Amino acid sequence: MSITYPKKEIILDNKIEVIWDQEILMSDGVIIRCDIFKPNDDEKYPVIMTYGPYGKWLHFDQIYSEQWERMCEDHPDVPAGSTNAYQNWEVVDPEKWVSDGYVVIRVDSRGAGRSEGVLDLWSHKEAEDFAECIEWASNLEYATGKVGINGISYYGMNQWQVASLQPKNLAAMCVWEGASDYYRELGYHGGIYCSFTEAWFQKQVLTVQNGIGENGLMGNIKGDWVAGPKTLSEEQLRKNRKEFPAEILENKLATDDFWTSRMPDFSKINIPLLSSANWGGQGLHSRGNFDGYVRSASKEKWLEVHGIEHWTEFYTDYGLNIQKQFFDYYLKGKENGWQDRPKVNLLTRYPNEVFKENYYSSWPLEETDWRKAYLNASNLSIDQHNPKEAEVTYQGFSDGITFLAPPVDRETEITGPIGLKIYISSDTADADIFAVFRVFDEELKEVTFQGAIDPHTPVSQGWLRASHRKLDKKLSKDYQPYHTHDEIEPLSPGDIYELNIEIWPTSIVLPRNYRLALSIRGKDYAWPGGEVKGLGNLDDVFTGVGPFKHQNELDRPSVIFDGNITIHTGGKYESYLLLPYIG
Repeated sequence: MSITYPKKEIILDNKIEVIWDQEILMSDGVIIRCDIFKPNDDEKYPVIMTYGPYGKWLHFDQIYSEQWERMCEDHPDVPAGSTNAYQNWEVVDPEKWVSDGYVVIRVDSRGAGRSEGVLDLWSHKEAEDFAECIEWASNLEYATGKVGINGISYYGMNQWQVASLQPKNLAAMCVWEGASDYYRELGYHGGIYCSFTEAWFQKQVLTVQNGIGENGLMGNIKGDWVAGPKTLSEEQLRKNRKEFPAEILENKLATDDFWTSRMPDFSKINIPLLSSANWGGQGLHSRGNFDGYVRSASKEKWLEVHGIEHWTEFYTDYGLNIQKQFFDYYLKGKENGWQDRPKVNLLTRYPNEVFKENYYSSWPLEETDWRKAYLNASNLSIDQHNPKEAEVTYQGFSDGITFLAPPVDRETEITGPIGLKIYISSDTADADIFAVFRVFDEELKEVTFQGAIDPHTPVSQGWLRASHRKLDKKLSKDYQPYHTHDEIEPLSPGDIYELNIEIWPTSIVLPRNYRLALSIRGKDYAWPGGEVKGLGNLDDVFTGVGPFKHQNELDRPSVIFDGNITIHTGGKYESYLLLPYIG
C-alpha cells in the first residue's frame, strides 16, 4: 500500500515531530522534496539545512556500512546519546540537534532522491535551488527566520556557491571538508585529469537518481523507496541527468563555462563562516577549506583543521561541540564565548596519528619562518644552500626521483602551504609532475597517516601538467602558486622550463633524526607497503592516494607523457621547496 506524502510523524517519546517528503516548489515549477525534523511544540527555532544528492532516506550504514561501523567502534561518542535511527551520510544527526533547539531540514537536490528534475551536479541551477530552499525554510511558521547550513563534502562544497548568491536569511555556514574549486580540486589536479568522479558517480549518485524508484534502494530511515516515488525507464533516467564525469573530460580548461558556472564568487561570501579542513584530504577537500577561508569576504570567519577519516570528526563530540558553539552564537544569539575564540584552531599532526590542539590568529600562521630547501640533482639531496648545476633524468610513467634531506637535529614543525619551484626539460611536448612531500623515520621507513580516505597517505602532494604552467599573477604567492589553466602551452623538446607547483597545506612535527623527502614522480604516489583493501563504494583497492587517481589513457597518452623528463637543479636553475617552519 502506497503512502501519501507529506506525512507527519511523532517520534522519540513525543519529543520530535517529523514531516516526511515535504514539497518545495521551485520558481521554474520543479518540485523538490525535503524531510523536516523539529521539536514537538509550538515554539520557533533556527534551521540547520543541507541540500544534496545522496538520498535523505538512505541510512548511513546501508551503503556506507564499513565507514559507519569503524567510526562507531573507534569513537563511541558518535553513536552515544542517539538511537541513530535517522543517521544519514555526511549530514547532522537530527536527534542531537533538535534536542538542542534546532529545526533540521534535509533536502534531496534536483533530480536526486525524492526530488524531481534533471540531475546536474553542482550546477548553477542547483545553487539557485538551494537559495530558494533557504528562503522557504526561513518563512516556516516554526522557524525564527535564521538559517544555517552545515554538512560534509557535497553538503559543504555547495555552500560556497549558495553563499555567494547571498540569500537574505542565510545567517551562518559551516563547510566541513568541502572543496571550493571544482576544477583544481576535483576534476583536474594541476591540469591532470582525476578519475575519482567516475566510480563515485556510478556508485554513490546514479544509485539514488530520482526515478530509480522500485529498481533502487528501500531506505532504512523511512521504509520507502529512496529514489521514488516514480519508477522510470533507463531511457528516461538518461534524459533526466547530465553525465558529470564525461563532462569533466570534455572541459579541459578552468575557463570553460562548465567550470566557471560552478565557481563561487568569494568576494560575495560575507556571512559568518566556519571552514573545517582535513590534513589528509589530498585529492579533494583540504585545499578548498583553506582557500575558501582565506579568500572569502566574511569578516567573521574561523578555520579548524583536523586529521583521520573524512567523515569522523564531524560526528565526534569534538566536532559537534565546535559546530554547536558556532551556530548557537550566530543563530540563537547565545553569549558562549565564540566571538573570543582564536580564528585558527589546528590539531597539529605528529607521527602515529597523534594530534595536539593549538590556536593561532591567521593562516598562514603568524609565526611562520619561510625557508628554502634546495634540491640537488648531483646526489639527490635536499640542502640549505643552492648547489652547483646538475641534472637527473627519469622516465615519465616511473617512480621518478626522490630527494632526501639530512636528519633534523631537534623536534621540527612544518605547518602551512608549500611552494615548489623546479626546472625541467622533456623529450616530448609535455610532462606530468607528481610531487610528493614525505617524511622518513630514523630507519628510513616512511611515515604515512590515516588520510581522509586512504589509510596510508603521505604528508602532502602537489601536481602540475607542464603545459599548464602559466601563473595567475594576481592570485599566486611564493608559497602557493596559482595557475590560470586557461590555455595549453606545449613544451619544445629539450628546452628547459620553470615550473611552480602548489603542494597542498599540511602539518607535521618531525621527531629528532627524522628526515624530509620530496619525490618527483611520473605517476600517482604508491605506498611502499603495497596495496590494501579499499572501500567498496569508492574503490576496491587503495595504494596511497585513495580513489584520487590519474591514469586515464585519453588524458595521459604514453606517447606524450611517458617520455624522458630531466630535472635541472643548482646555479641558475634554483630548484627548491619553500617550507613553513613553525617555532
